[in-house]
Amino acid sequence: MSKRVIAVVGPTAVGKTAAGIEIARRFRGEIISGDSMQIYKGLDIGTAKATVQEQQMIPHHLIDLLVPGESFSAADFQKQAEELIHTITNKNKIPVIVGGTGFYIRSLTGNLTFHNTAADITFRIELEKYAAEYGAKALHTKLELVDPVSAESIHPNNVKKVIRALEINHYSGSHKRTFAHQEKNAPNNDITLIGLTMERELLYNRINERVDKMIKAGVVEEARWLFENISPQSQAAQAIGYKEFFPYFTGDISLNDAVDLLKRNSRRYAKRQLTWFRNKEQVEWFDVTKKDFRKIITEIIQYLEGKKFLSSNT
Repeated sequence: MSKRVIAVVGPTAVGKTAAGIEIARRFRGEIISGDSMQIYKGLDIGTAKATVQEQQMIPHHLIDLLVPGESFSAADFQKQAEELIHTITNKNKIPVIVGGTGFYIRSLTGNLTFHNTAADITFRIELEKYAAEYGAKALHTKLELVDPVSAESIHPNNVKKVIRALEINHYSGSHKRTFAHQEKNAPNNDITLIGLTMERELLYNRINERVDKMIKAGVVEEARWLFENISPQSQAAQAIGYKEFFPYFTGDISLNDAVDLLKRNSRRYAKRQLTWFRNKEQVEWFDVTKKDFRKIITEIIQYLEGKKFLSSNT
């Protein structure tokens, strides 16, 4: 039987965490993180995790499960999120997914079928050596030649994902489905997507302010630990909020330049998030530009009640 789920999506720094907590409070919900980097222990500031106090208010899931260096894919998220949706629903609570990782959300709304292509250790080692010798960009060029669709969706620095896409092509051939386009199926659950947005200038200002607060809170120290202890090719090391400081640690740029780079990358990421959710998903959008937060929450609550979600106040 289809289970009812609420998902709160939108760009970074728009206020998803706060909104998700309020929605979960009103609808007896538990929160499932839909952020690809909040899964890692110790990476708190750069990933803008819910605080300890916020996590004590509402049960949170898929946060602090892995150590940096371990991998966690969209397929892993889909499997664990589906299990959590089942468990939370059986407690007569509402699963509330909060996060901006578009492909994670898509894995549920599209009930995607992921490739089960086995890894070829020899082939993978050859690709890793090639990347080490010639650089990530050269490896990405290999992918562009055999699977341009996937190459467009994978950042050249994400060596792990580039290698996986090349493995899939190596085994299945270019006539098969690409890494970027997984098979879509009817969704297992009834997911209502709530999107938060705001005027671009205000959003960009909020992103810049958030980065400044992260600096004061100690994100540079988090990034330095990651730089010194985890492979730069690991999934965690690719996160916006950390990788921008690596050139600073090697003496190639100043701290101010690293901060500016982080702000720029965060703004670009926000733009990509908005484009993804507007193009890929059916989202009910709420513009938070000029409205009081409490008023926005009231509007969202009323909308969800209209969708027959039962508020704890009714």
